[in-house]
Amino acid sequence: MAIDAAGPVRAWRPAALEALAERKRQQRTITVAQKNHSAENLTRLRRKIDELDQKIVELLNERAKVVIAVGKAKIADGSPVYAPDREHAVLQRVSELNAGPLPQKTLAAIYRELMSGSFALEKPLRVGYLGPEGSFSHLAAQRKFGSSVEYRPLADIRAVFEEVIRGHCNLGMVPIENSVGGGVIDTMDSFIDAHVYICAEVVVAIHHNLLANCPPEQIKVIASKPEIFAQCRNWLSTSFNEVQLVPVASSSKAAELAGAETGMAAIGSTLAAELYGLKIVFANIEDGPNNMTRFFVIATTPAKRTGNDKTALLFTTAHKAGALVEVLNVLARHGINLTNIDTRPSKRRNWEYYFFVDADGHCEDAAFAEAIQEAKGHCGELHVLGSFPKALEPV
Repeated sequence: MAIDAAGPVRAWRPAALEALAERKRQQRTITVAQKNHSAENLTRLRRKIDELDQKIVELLNERAKVVIAVGKAKIADGSPVYAPDREHAVLQRVSELNAGPLPQKTLAAIYRELMSGSFALEKPLRVGYLGPEGSFSHLAAQRKFGSSVEYRPLADIRAVFEEVIRGHCNLGMVPIENSVGGGVIDTMDSFIDAHVYICAEVVVAIHHNLLANCPPEQIKVIASKPEIFAQCRNWLSTSFNEVQLVPVASSSKAAELAGAETGMAAIGSTLAAELYGLKIVFANIEDGPNNMTRFFVIATTPAKRTGNDKTALLFTTAHKAGALVEVLNVLARHGINLTNIDTRPSKRRNWEYYFFVDADGHCEDAAFAEAIQEAKGHCGELHVLGSFPKALEPV
């Protein structure tokens, strides 16, 4: 009798297919259950976040009530709204309390914004800076003092000093040194004649960005400050070597022009892009990845000791051989570590120079105070420009 070879196969197929279908149904059931469990878990976690947010908001407002009381106490005894030593202490304590996983830089930024709101509750705070809006001085001021204070752009660095002295601004933000370009001449010259105190320092990582409202291939002109072109020379020569470079007074002005003219780009800050409605076509185009600018916050009142301070001195030396060496030897004998030294012509007598020195320590520290008194004997004049908390990290 002939055997149908396909018979066993036909008999096997329905059973195998049914088993396969059953496994798929089971897998779908498991998948649906897992998704339901995941959704329930996500809902539970979000509910937990909502509960925590409620507690955070309540605590922040409790803190704000205390801030208002602090403001009244400051007004009563004439204390300044901004206290660099207190700011330093708060940020230091936050750093010590932070056990993660939130990064320290994130937590510091949150607390800076919180303190900015506190200034507004205590008393309106006005900060002058080298304008126009969107400049790196504006960026430094905003990162230091947050979004709840009043900012005033000023035409030049000397105007920042003048407005602080006249009381039109509570504080001023001025650049003092760039890691690539060196000391800022206008700021040093302003310190020679102005009677203000350095009460804080701010270090900002400088990132230059190509800003435009058109595709890269349509860019015909790039505008910015000459110094910025110099800091992006290599990138420009390889990426836009045939594009016309137009120097202007500031990167903010360049951004303003680029926002109004088709085919023009600017090199400027992320803040300038935001303020003038530009897109960041290429970010971080600077040649040096470690480009930093240091800023001073100036005020009419000095800062108190924190235990982690720096002091800025301005002096001229006596007219005798080795006078500068004698001043530096005095500082060295008292264990004063110098972190920066720069010079400027006095503009009063030919070949007379002012020396600008930054050193570790506070001018009220015993060793530092003794060193200053002894150094004065070797100087034509010596002034303490201010003692201030060291910048903990770039903002």
